[in-house]
Amino acid sequence: MSADELRVDGARLRQTLETLATFGAEPSGGVSRTSFSPADTAAREWLRDQCETSGLRLRTDGIGNVFVTVPAPDAPDAAPVWTGSHIDSVPDGGRFDGALGSMAALEVARRLAESRLPLRRPVEMVVFADEEGCYHHLLGSTALVRSYAPDELERLRGRDGDRLVDALRAAGRDVAAATRTAIPSGSVHAFVELHIEQGAVLESAGVDIGVVTSIVGMGGGSLEFTGRADHAGTTPMTMRRDPLRGAGQFLAGLPDVTASISDTAVATCGIIAVEPGGANVVPSVARLQLDFRDVRRSSIEALEQALVDAARRAAAAHGLEVRYTRDSITDPAPLDPRVQDLIESVASALGRTTMRLPSGAGHDSQNLSRLAPTGMIFIPSTGGRSHSPAEHSSWEDVERGADVLLRTVATLATE
Repeated sequence: MSADELRVDGARLRQTLETLATFGAEPSGGVSRTSFSPADTAAREWLRDQCETSGLRLRTDGIGNVFVTVPAPDAPDAAPVWTGSHIDSVPDGGRFDGALGSMAALEVARRLAESRLPLRRPVEMVVFADEEGCYHHLLGSTALVRSYAPDELERLRGRDGDRLVDALRAAGRDVAAATRTAIPSGSVHAFVELHIEQGAVLESAGVDIGVVTSIVGMGGGSLEFTGRADHAGTTPMTMRRDPLRGAGQFLAGLPDVTASISDTAVATCGIIAVEPGGANVVPSVARLQLDFRDVRRSSIEALEQALVDAARRAAAAHGLEVRYTRDSITDPAPLDPRVQDLIESVASALGRTTMRLPSGAGHDSQNLSRLAPTGMIFIPSTGGRSHSPAEHSSWEDVERGADVLLRTVATLATE
């Protein structure tokens, strides 16, 4: 069998995706599977069993990235082709984000092993840890580009305030090994990721396959507004130094702040915490977790400064202090033109329509693009919905995307 004859087992792929969705399943129909949580740990154990049943070898690095190898007996030391995504989710997220690319990569590994296609280099399925950034934006793939220093790991906190090092230990990880994860540039031949679009461009255009040209850059940080705790009943409104009011003014101004930078800039606050947290107490502290994105590094840095300036104006208007702490900035990433051409060619040979488009969501591919030629394949998202229980892609589109992934990876591994 040649690479251009391969097809995935669509029924098996659907079954693996449906089974994965049971780990962390919510009554809403969504999934809550934060990295290193019990649901994530159970899903990883299930994945190990799936690989053992298929005769595939699985290993995990110090930060929790998972690798599953299809060997090339005649070239065991050749730089491998990687494919994969992530299986962690946002709280009450969808069943396809990351899961599609990971389970499609498992299906690719299974089909290559079953077909006995003569590979000229190994193929590895990769599941990246904490892509959704509970502890750090693109945690696992970042650790492949650069190892985390011990003191940096000690500082990282999750959405609920727990320490990453404690989560690693609870999941049976060696924290010291989590500081030795980086790989050299060039040690991977190519990386290809299949993903749902998470937008409505492909569906609106009636196109089967998206060929991703670039990935948006993104930043993260926290704002802490500090005022004064007071009695909610006896303190006149004009005498209050309420940090939540300052935070509210700041949040209400986000559309103007982003528009001042570019028509592609976005900023989001998805987490707010107040102290001391009593319904009858004027808060003393309000903390906001920010996510901000744009297509150029310079624009992201300008957006960050504009957000800080807006926060300072809001703080001054309410007699507050405000402090900003940057978490990280991940650079925008152009994807490899040759891999884009190959994806397009493979899709066309399979009779699929294609279009090229940028990604407005962040992905592990933007880190991998610093290590190897990288490409991404999108399939349509119903209604453009994602990061919610409403996230959906048809099983026909899932199989189409997986077929394109399989043949693209097989071509790269046999060239």
